[in-house]
Amino acid sequence: MGGKHVAVLMGGFSSERPVSLSSGKACADALEAEGFQVTRIDVERDVSARLADLKPDVVFNALHGPFGEDGTIQGILEYLQIPYTHSGVLASALAMDKARAKRVADGAGIPVADSRVMNRFAITGEHPMRPPYVVKPVREGSSFGVVIVNEDQTHPPQIITSSEWRYGDEVLIERYIYGRELTCGVMGDTALGVTEIVPQGHSFYDYDSKYAEGGSKHVIPARISPNLYQKIQTLALRAHQAIGCRGVSRSDFRYDDRFSEEGELIWLEINTQPGMTPTSLVPEMAAHAGYSFGEFLRWMVEDASCLR
Repeated sequence: MGGKHVAVLMGGFSSERPVSLSSGKACADALEAEGFQVTRIDVERDVSARLADLKPDVVFNALHGPFGEDGTIQGILEYLQIPYTHSGVLASALAMDKARAKRVADGAGIPVADSRVMNRFAITGEHPMRPPYVVKPVREGSSFGVVIVNEDQTHPPQIITSSEWRYGDEVLIERYIYGRELTCGVMGDTALGVTEIVPQGHSFYDYDSKYAEGGSKHVIPARISPNLYQKIQTLALRAHQAIGCRGVSRSDFRYDDRFSEEGELIWLEINTQPGMTPTSLVPEMAAHAGYSFGEFLRWMVEDASCLR
Protein backbone atom coordinates (compact mmCIF):
# COMPACT_ATOMS: atom_id res chain seq x y z
CA MET A 1 0.00 0.00 0.00
CA GLY A 2 3.03 2.32 0.25
CA GLY A 3 2.74 5.14 -2.30
CA LYS A 4 -1.06 4.91 -2.44
CA HIS A 5 -2.95 8.18 -2.42
CA VAL A 6 -4.72 8.68 0.91
CA ALA A 7 -7.10 11.59 1.51
CA VAL A 8 -7.30 12.44 5.22
CA LEU A 9 -10.65 13.99 6.15
CA MET A 10 -10.42 16.35 9.13
CA GLY A 11 -11.98 19.42 10.68
CA GLY A 12 -15.54 19.58 9.45
CA PHE A 13 -18.32 21.57 11.09
CA SER A 14 -19.31 19.65 14.24
CA SER A 15 -18.56 20.77 17.80
CA GLU A 16 -15.56 18.45 17.67
CA ARG A 17 -13.81 20.32 14.85
CA PRO A 18 -10.70 21.21 16.95
CA VAL A 19 -10.25 17.58 18.00
CA SER A 20 -10.63 16.39 14.42
CA LEU A 21 -8.05 18.87 13.15
CA SER A 22 -5.60 17.57 15.73
CA SER A 23 -6.31 13.92 14.87
CA GLY A 24 -6.17 14.61 11.14
CA LYS A 25 -2.85 16.43 11.24
CA ALA A 26 -1.24 13.69 13.34
CA CYS A 27 -2.53 10.97 10.99
CA ALA A 28 -1.58 12.83 7.81
CA ASP A 29 1.96 13.45 9.07
CA ALA A 30 2.41 9.82 10.16
CA LEU A 31 0.99 8.42 6.91
CA GLU A 32 3.39 10.58 4.89
CA ALA A 33 6.24 9.23 7.00
CA GLU A 34 5.01 5.72 6.10
CA GLY A 35 5.40 6.52 2.39
CA PHE A 36 1.83 7.30 1.41
CA GLN A 37 0.87 10.20 -0.84
CA VAL A 38 -1.39 12.25 1.44
CA THR A 39 -3.92 14.98 0.70
CA ARG A 40 -5.32 16.84 3.71
CA ILE A 41 -8.97 17.89 3.35
CA ASP A 42 -10.58 20.28 5.82
CA VAL A 43 -14.13 19.10 5.21
CA GLU A 44 -16.76 21.57 4.03
CA ARG A 45 -20.15 21.06 2.35
CA ASP A 46 -18.47 20.49 -1.01
CA VAL A 47 -16.54 17.43 0.20
CA SER A 48 -18.32 15.09 -2.24
CA ALA A 49 -17.25 17.15 -5.27
CA ARG A 50 -13.71 17.52 -3.96
CA LEU A 51 -13.34 13.77 -3.48
CA ALA A 52 -14.87 13.03 -6.88
CA ASP A 53 -12.24 15.29 -8.48
CA LEU A 54 -9.37 14.03 -6.34
CA LYS A 55 -10.09 10.30 -6.77
CA PRO A 56 -7.91 9.06 -3.88
CA ASP A 57 -7.21 5.35 -3.46
CA VAL A 58 -8.35 5.46 0.20
CA VAL A 59 -10.04 7.93 2.52
CA PHE A 60 -8.75 8.05 6.08
CA ASN A 61 -11.67 9.36 8.11
CA ALA A 62 -10.35 11.52 10.96
CA LEU A 63 -13.64 13.39 11.46
CA HIS A 64 -15.37 13.39 14.84
CA GLY A 65 -18.96 14.10 15.80
CA PRO A 66 -22.10 14.45 13.65
CA PHE A 67 -21.58 14.15 9.86
CA GLY A 68 -18.19 12.48 10.39
CA GLU A 69 -19.18 9.49 12.48
CA ASP A 70 -22.94 9.14 12.18
CA GLY A 71 -23.10 7.41 8.80
CA THR A 72 -23.35 10.59 6.68
CA ILE A 73 -19.81 10.84 5.29
CA GLN A 74 -19.74 7.05 5.11
CA GLY A 75 -22.78 7.15 2.79
CA ILE A 76 -21.06 9.72 0.58
CA LEU A 77 -17.97 7.50 0.35
CA GLU A 78 -20.11 4.47 -0.50
CA TYR A 79 -21.79 6.47 -3.28
CA LEU A 80 -18.38 7.55 -4.62
CA GLN A 81 -17.05 3.99 -4.18
CA ILE A 82 -13.91 5.16 -2.39
CA PRO A 83 -12.57 2.69 0.22
CA TYR A 84 -12.53 4.23 3.71
CA THR A 85 -11.41 3.49 7.25
CA HIS A 86 -13.42 2.83 10.41
CA SER A 87 -17.03 1.65 10.50
CA GLY A 88 -19.62 1.70 7.73
CA VAL A 89 -22.94 3.50 7.37
CA LEU A 90 -25.16 1.39 9.62
CA ALA A 91 -22.70 0.77 12.45
CA SER A 92 -21.67 4.44 12.49
CA ALA A 93 -25.26 5.65 12.68
CA LEU A 94 -26.17 3.07 15.33
CA ALA A 95 -23.15 3.77 17.55
CA MET A 96 -23.76 7.52 17.35
CA ASP A 97 -27.28 7.01 18.74
CA LYS A 98 -26.50 6.19 22.37
CA ALA A 99 -29.98 4.92 23.21
CA ARG A 100 -30.25 2.50 20.28
CA ALA A 101 -26.66 1.32 20.73
CA LYS A 102 -27.47 0.52 24.37
CA ARG A 103 -30.45 -1.57 23.32
CA VAL A 104 -28.27 -3.59 20.94
CA ALA A 105 -25.59 -4.00 23.60
CA ASP A 106 -28.16 -5.10 26.18
CA GLY A 107 -29.51 -7.66 23.72
CA ALA A 108 -25.98 -9.02 23.28
CA GLY A 109 -25.66 -9.63 27.03
CA ILE A 110 -23.55 -6.56 27.77
CA PRO A 111 -24.40 -4.90 31.13
CA VAL A 112 -25.83 -1.37 30.71
CA ALA A 113 -27.27 1.21 33.12
CA ASP A 114 -31.02 1.84 33.48
CA SER A 115 -32.02 4.71 31.24
CA ARG A 116 -34.81 6.39 29.31
CA VAL A 117 -35.02 8.76 26.34
CA MET A 118 -36.97 11.97 26.83
CA ASN A 119 -37.68 15.24 25.08
CA ARG A 120 -35.69 17.84 26.98
CA PHE A 121 -38.71 20.12 27.33
CA ALA A 122 -40.50 17.38 29.30
CA ILE A 123 -37.86 17.65 32.03
CA THR A 124 -39.32 20.44 34.12
CA GLY A 125 -40.04 20.59 37.87
CA GLU A 126 -39.54 16.94 38.86
CA HIS A 127 -36.57 14.69 38.41
CA PRO A 128 -37.14 12.19 35.57
CA MET A 129 -35.19 9.61 37.59
CA ARG A 130 -34.10 9.36 41.19
CA PRO A 131 -30.74 11.19 41.53
CA PRO A 132 -27.91 10.71 40.95
CA TYR A 133 -28.35 10.45 37.20
CA VAL A 134 -26.72 11.69 34.02
CA VAL A 135 -28.30 13.66 31.17
CA LYS A 136 -26.64 13.07 27.78
CA PRO A 137 -27.45 14.25 24.28
CA VAL A 138 -28.51 11.18 22.33
CA ARG A 139 -26.26 11.97 19.37
CA GLU A 140 -23.08 13.78 20.42
CA GLY A 141 -19.50 12.84 21.24
CA SER A 142 -16.57 14.04 23.39
CA SER A 143 -18.90 14.43 26.41
CA PHE A 144 -20.51 17.54 24.90
CA GLY A 145 -23.70 18.39 26.78
CA VAL A 146 -23.22 15.77 29.51
CA VAL A 147 -24.71 16.92 32.83
CA ILE A 148 -24.38 15.00 36.10
CA VAL A 149 -27.25 15.49 38.56
CA ASN A 150 -26.11 14.84 42.12
CA GLU A 151 -28.15 13.29 44.93
CA ASP A 152 -28.64 16.60 46.74
CA GLN A 153 -29.90 18.49 43.68
CA THR A 154 -33.52 19.49 44.25
CA HIS A 155 -34.56 19.97 40.62
CA PRO A 156 -33.48 18.96 37.11
CA PRO A 157 -30.65 20.99 35.54
CA GLN A 158 -32.07 24.16 34.00
CA ILE A 159 -29.49 24.23 31.19
CA ILE A 160 -31.35 21.32 29.54
CA THR A 161 -34.41 23.43 28.71
CA SER A 162 -32.62 26.75 28.18
CA SER A 163 -31.97 28.45 24.85
CA GLU A 164 -28.24 27.80 25.38
CA TRP A 165 -28.72 24.07 24.80
CA ARG A 166 -27.56 23.16 21.27
CA TYR A 167 -27.39 19.38 21.30
CA GLY A 168 -30.85 18.40 20.04
CA ASP A 169 -34.17 17.89 21.80
CA GLU A 170 -33.81 14.17 22.53
CA VAL A 171 -31.76 13.38 25.63
CA LEU A 172 -30.80 10.18 27.40
CA ILE A 173 -31.46 10.03 31.15
CA GLU A 174 -29.19 7.39 32.65
CA ARG A 175 -28.47 6.11 36.16
CA TYR A 176 -25.17 7.52 37.37
CA ILE A 177 -22.52 4.86 37.87
CA TYR A 178 -19.95 5.56 40.54
CA GLY A 179 -16.43 4.27 40.26
CA ARG A 180 -13.50 4.00 37.92
CA GLU A 181 -13.37 4.96 34.23
CA LEU A 182 -12.10 2.05 32.10
CA THR A 183 -11.87 1.80 28.34
CA CYS A 184 -10.83 -0.82 25.80
CA GLY A 185 -10.11 -0.56 22.10
CA VAL A 186 -10.75 -3.11 19.38
CA MET A 187 -8.62 -3.47 16.27
CA GLY A 188 -10.25 -5.69 13.67
CA ASP A 189 -11.27 -8.82 15.56
CA THR A 190 -8.84 -8.34 18.46
CA ALA A 191 -9.41 -6.54 21.75
CA LEU A 192 -6.50 -4.30 22.73
CA GLY A 193 -5.41 -3.46 26.26
CA VAL A 194 -7.59 -1.94 28.97
CA THR A 195 -6.79 1.61 30.08
CA GLU A 196 -7.93 3.32 33.27
CA ILE A 197 -8.61 7.03 32.79
CA VAL A 198 -7.98 9.15 35.88
CA PRO A 199 -9.32 12.70 35.39
CA GLN A 200 -7.05 15.32 36.96
CA GLY A 201 -9.04 18.08 38.64
CA HIS A 202 -12.32 17.05 36.99
CA SER A 203 -15.27 15.17 38.46
CA PHE A 204 -15.61 13.01 35.34
CA TYR A 205 -14.01 12.45 31.93
CA ASP A 206 -15.38 15.61 30.32
CA TYR A 207 -14.15 17.51 27.25
CA ASP A 208 -11.34 19.31 29.09
CA SER A 209 -10.08 16.17 30.83
CA LYS A 210 -10.04 14.43 27.43
CA TYR A 211 -8.22 17.09 25.44
CA ALA A 212 -6.62 19.72 27.70
CA GLU A 213 -2.97 19.17 28.57
CA GLY A 214 -2.77 17.40 31.94
CA GLY A 215 -6.55 16.91 32.01
CA SER A 216 -6.32 13.17 32.62
CA LYS A 217 -3.88 10.38 33.32
CA HIS A 218 -3.96 7.16 31.27
CA VAL A 219 -2.91 3.97 33.08
CA ILE A 220 -2.27 1.02 30.74
CA PRO A 221 -2.53 -1.77 31.59
CA ALA A 222 -5.25 -0.82 34.05
CA ARG A 223 -4.51 -1.97 37.60
CA ILE A 224 -7.44 -4.34 37.94
CA SER A 225 -7.77 -8.08 38.44
CA PRO A 226 -6.87 -10.35 35.50
CA ASN A 227 -10.46 -11.65 35.44
CA LEU A 228 -11.95 -8.16 35.18
CA TYR A 229 -9.35 -7.16 32.57
CA GLN A 230 -10.29 -10.12 30.40
CA LYS A 231 -14.02 -9.53 30.94
CA ILE A 232 -13.70 -5.93 29.70
CA GLN A 233 -11.80 -7.12 26.61
CA THR A 234 -14.50 -9.72 25.93
CA LEU A 235 -17.33 -7.17 26.29
CA ALA A 236 -15.56 -4.57 24.13
CA LEU A 237 -15.13 -7.09 21.32
CA ARG A 238 -18.74 -8.27 21.74
CA ALA A 239 -20.02 -4.68 21.47
CA HIS A 240 -17.86 -4.04 18.40
CA GLN A 241 -19.30 -7.12 16.71
CA ALA A 242 -22.92 -6.69 17.85
CA ILE A 243 -23.10 -3.12 16.55
CA GLY A 244 -21.32 -4.15 13.34
CA CYS A 245 -18.21 -2.00 13.71
CA ARG A 246 -15.20 -2.34 11.42
CA GLY A 247 -11.59 -1.28 11.76
CA VAL A 248 -11.07 0.40 15.11
CA SER A 249 -13.52 1.18 17.92
CA ARG A 250 -13.35 1.91 21.64
CA SER A 251 -15.81 0.92 24.35
CA ASP A 252 -16.09 2.88 27.61
CA PHE A 253 -16.99 1.33 30.96
CA ARG A 254 -17.54 2.30 34.59
CA TYR A 255 -16.49 -0.03 37.38
CA ASP A 256 -17.93 0.46 40.89
CA ASP A 257 -16.04 -1.60 43.47
CA ARG A 258 -17.15 0.33 46.57
CA PHE A 259 -19.21 -2.45 48.09
CA SER A 260 -17.67 -5.70 46.90
CA GLU A 261 -14.47 -7.03 45.39
CA GLU A 262 -16.42 -8.22 42.34
CA GLY A 263 -18.02 -4.81 41.88
CA GLU A 264 -20.42 -3.62 39.18
CA LEU A 265 -19.16 -3.24 35.62
CA ILE A 266 -21.30 -1.18 33.23
CA TRP A 267 -20.77 -0.54 29.50
CA LEU A 268 -21.45 3.11 28.67
CA GLU A 269 -20.99 3.50 24.92
CA ILE A 270 -18.90 2.69 21.87
CA ASN A 271 -16.89 5.18 19.84
CA THR A 272 -16.38 4.36 16.15
CA GLN A 273 -14.09 7.38 15.55
CA PRO A 274 -11.78 7.49 18.57
CA GLY A 275 -9.13 10.21 18.85
CA MET A 276 -6.10 9.61 16.63
CA THR A 277 -3.12 11.53 17.97
CA PRO A 278 -0.14 9.46 19.18
CA THR A 279 -1.18 10.12 22.81
CA SER A 280 -4.89 9.35 22.26
CA LEU A 281 -6.30 6.32 24.01
CA VAL A 282 -6.53 3.81 21.15
CA PRO A 283 -3.10 4.60 19.64
CA GLU A 284 -1.69 4.16 23.16
CA MET A 285 -3.39 0.77 23.36
CA ALA A 286 -1.97 -0.16 19.95
CA ALA A 287 1.49 0.91 21.14
CA HIS A 288 1.04 -1.30 24.20
CA ALA A 289 0.31 -4.17 21.77
CA GLY A 290 3.55 -3.45 19.88
CA TYR A 291 2.39 -1.20 17.01
CA SER A 292 4.10 2.11 16.33
CA PHE A 293 1.72 4.95 15.46
CA GLY A 294 2.70 4.68 11.78
CA GLU A 295 2.23 0.89 11.76
CA PHE A 296 -1.16 1.28 13.40
CA LEU A 297 -2.32 3.79 10.77
CA ARG A 298 -0.92 1.65 7.97
CA TRP A 299 -3.03 -1.26 9.26
CA MET A 300 -6.11 0.98 9.14
CA VAL A 301 -5.39 2.07 5.55
CA GLU A 302 -4.85 -1.52 4.48
CA ASP A 303 -8.12 -2.50 6.21
CA ALA A 304 -10.10 0.21 4.35
CA SER A 305 -12.94 -0.87 2.06
CA CYS A 306 -16.44 -0.02 0.86
CA LEU A 307 -19.54 -1.95 1.96
CA ARG A 308 -18.37 -1.92 5.55
